[in-house]
Amino acid sequence: MNSARVLVSGASGPIGAALLPSLKTGGFAVTRLVRGTTPGKDQIAWDPSRPLSPDLVSGFDAVIHLAGETIVGRWTEAKKRRIIDSRTQGTGHIAEAVAKAPHPPSVFISASAVGYYGSRGDEILREDSPLGEGFAAEICRQWEAAARPAAAAGIRCVQMRIGVVMSADGGALQKMLLPFRLGMGGRLGDGRQWWSWVSVKDVVGAIRHVLNNDSLQGAVNTVALNPVTNADFTRTLASVLKRPALFPMPAFAVRLVFGQMGEELFLASQRVEPAKLTASGYQFQHPELRKALEEILRAE
Repeated sequence: MNSARVLVSGASGPIGAALLPSLKTGGFAVTRLVRGTTPGKDQIAWDPSRPLSPDLVSGFDAVIHLAGETIVGRWTEAKKRRIIDSRTQGTGHIAEAVAKAPHPPSVFISASAVGYYGSRGDEILREDSPLGEGFAAEICRQWEAAARPAAAAGIRCVQMRIGVVMSADGGALQKMLLPFRLGMGGRLGDGRQWWSWVSVKDVVGAIRHVLNNDSLQGAVNTVALNPVTNADFTRTLASVLKRPALFPMPAFAVRLVFGQMGEELFLASQRVEPAKLTASGYQFQHPELRKALEEILRAE
């Protein structure tokens, strides 16, 4: 699909910021779907809470939807509503627009997350594993369901179930760096929970792989080949930074400080396998955590 026209939402986030240069270098013509601004060169203004004109999305070969309210922060009822609405409304309105577009895209790629599976201990989770329990799982259920109008119109739809993204420019890793650099990092809870991480380079690589692989549709686990426990993650990050990791946070403290968000994001165990990416021949740039962290932090 090189030289194709691609429309991208959420371009200012850590994934979007890495994706756009990669697409442009690869010869794609990229237009951004930008919230709350006047239309301009290579960008289209939109409001995720309002319907989107089908004419605005017509003529693109692919639409990549990454936008959504951050899940970081205490999950008050108001925060939960914003998280759900930003995903279901935005995704639904884009899906409805592409379904009715005079010249619809051949593929609609939408972000989702491994939170779909809930907390599952040591169980190996593949794309056909059932929905889990909890608010994070419910977010993903509604998020993915919002893309149905596009699928019903015969457009190839892909939901990228993304793991814990390793990027120095945003997301979970960036928030961990300061305490770990100060020597104040440590495992969360007992540290036995599985963290299915992925480098931002592999998220970008996976999206480009999906663009060019018509066999991929539905849920696609976007995680590295080798998940690690939280304790292993902690030791590896501290080692790469050449700092001790002497300050574990007990589970009760995680719940006290972060509330439900801490329970479902930090203490949840998700041992996710990228079954579809592997079967379709995707070659991971960062299969191992240490090398991924070394490269990411060296490039800061």
